[in-house]
Amino acid sequence: MAEVELVFKVLKEAGRPLKSKEIAELAGIDKKEVDKAIKVLKKEGKIISPKRCYYAPAE
Repeated sequence: MAEVELVFKVLKEAGRPLKSKEIAELAGIDKKEVDKAIKVLKKEGKIISPKRCYYAPAE
């Protein structure tokens, strides 16, 4: 579950929508782990996708 928190932290600190590849690079984790974390965060309503393949915090 640490990856989910890390992905959310990276998105909040970025200040702009990011692609999963960018999140993986910034967080230093595998893109597959980022994709899993994004799925969880979207289900929880913590992140949104303002445009295709980009993710941002839901605030």
